[in-house]
Amino acid sequence: MFDYFLSLSPIWQAFIAGLFTWLCTILGSSFVYFFKTVNRKLLDSMMGFAAGVMIAASFWSLLAPSLEYAEIDYGALAWLPAAIGFLAGGAFIRLIDYIIPHLHLGKPIEEAEGSEQLKKGLSKTTLLFLAITIHNIPEGLAIGVTFGALATQVSGIDASIMGAIGLAIGIGLQNIPEGSSLSLPIRGEGNSRKKAFFYGSMSAIVEPIAAVIGAAFVLSMSSILPYALAFAAGAMIFVVVEELIPESQSNGNTDIATLSLMLGFVVMMILDVALG
Repeated sequence: MFDYFLSLSPIWQAFIAGLFTWLCTILGSSFVYFFKTVNRKLLDSMMGFAAGVMIAASFWSLLAPSLEYAEIDYGALAWLPAAIGFLAGGAFIRLIDYIIPHLHLGKPIEEAEGSEQLKKGLSKTTLLFLAITIHNIPEGLAIGVTFGALATQVSGIDASIMGAIGLAIGIGLQNIPEGSSLSLPIRGEGNSRKKAFFYGSMSAIVEPIAAVIGAAFVLSMSSILPYALAFAAGAMIFVVVEELIPESQSNGNTDIATLSLMLGFVVMMILDVALG
């Protein structure tokens, strides 16, 4: 089975990896069938863990390779495409945040971003769903550009399939608590378990789609690879700093959330370095 996976094109590999991370979200969303509520301390620790995974993935799987690829064409200015891509990734997610109405986890509905016209008639469930969906986009893109990089034949650079798989595993691990962090609050709003599970599961359907887009984009224009890798890193860091860390720290569980972040960082670092 693994040999068959290795024989596939990077686009198909990215799609399968995206499906895996989606399945992890589905697994997390299924917690709604086993628990009525989630312990706040546990939820904060899970969000902290997810933040740590994304921070580590942003550096080892995305920014470091971006600098490595950029050095071939840019030499001493290798930092330039990495910096441009990183900032563009953050700006992209901020733009989506502004355009699409959504609700930050733990915030009152009045603080949902987007136009007032779009927000009218949208339930809190829908706004929560849109928030998580937005934040799954950069994860899918990260998977896509990482697998797309495997097709580049650049002398002196070894794009590792195991490193790409490690990134998918890391994102999948943090998608489990992410799925439950959406389905359980939706259930808590009085919705049925079936509806809560559906919203939680479908929030990550964008990941395999974004993964295919990211891989195809890199394959069609390999010269943008340093920018694309850094772009995905910037988008992920924006999500971590804007959403995951503040929410994990907002309920008084600062120590456990911080320690969980460090644990997530170490787990992803080990996955990336050991498998890469």
